[in-house]
Amino acid sequence: MTKLAVVVGHLYPDYLNIYADRGNMAVLERRAAWRGIAFDYRAVGMGEPIVPGEHDLLYIGGGQDREQALVAADLAGKGEALGEAAAGGAAVLAVCGGYQLLGRFYRDRGGTELPGVGLLPLHTIAGERRMIGDVLLECELVPGRPRPLAGFENHAGRTILDDGAQPLGRVVAGFGNDGESGSEGCRAGRVVGTYLHGPLLPRNAWFADWILGQALAHRLGEPPELEPLGDALEDAAQDVSADRARARGGRYS
Repeated sequence: MTKLAVVVGHLYPDYLNIYADRGNMAVLERRAAWRGIAFDYRAVGMGEPIVPGEHDLLYIGGGQDREQALVAADLAGKGEALGEAAAGGAAVLAVCGGYQLLGRFYRDRGGTELPGVGLLPLHTIAGERRMIGDVLLECELVPGRPRPLAGFENHAGRTILDDGAQPLGRVVAGFGNDGESGSEGCRAGRVVGTYLHGPLLPRNAWFADWILGQALAHRLGEPPELEPLGDALEDAAQDVSADRARARGGRYS
């Protein structure tokens, strides 16, 4: 019997790694291994192509404006292949700076406009005030089953979703996309972008499994029913992060 495997392409790990987002890869690898699923990690750097159909999950981490500027043109050049990969059923997860570059453009405070991939229906414009702190969302990735998603946000960008675009979640506490709309992140099928880092997946075991399931669906057609794991520590980490966010409060608490 062929062992189930997941192939992950990590874009620009040497540039977009400022918020410990490599921890997201470590969590996915462990949660796959505990279930007997092989984890094939492949870095995709500057000038290296994305081959549609090769990866089950493509991941982009976060960086400061300097790092985003260094990779933006190269990522835009990969845009067509990235779009083909997503259209073919691959999952995509982008965090913070990576999230901003999945939109049409990111305009920094000096007015310089970095090209985006256009994979998500949004754009981002840098504001004067940074939005920093613990953040808590309510997400409903499975209809009728809302779940909490906890993390940390640190961004000056105001991300504006197009009319009709689907956010990742509703802000319970914190700022979210723009500090005004009450929404955070964006989701289009198996493509997800979010400002939550710190990193995200160690604090949210259920979401890590959702991402893993979406990646496996690229091969299987549908997300498999993953064997439950003993997540007492992971759930406690989420509770601590969620409690900090609630204590912080915010416009939407």
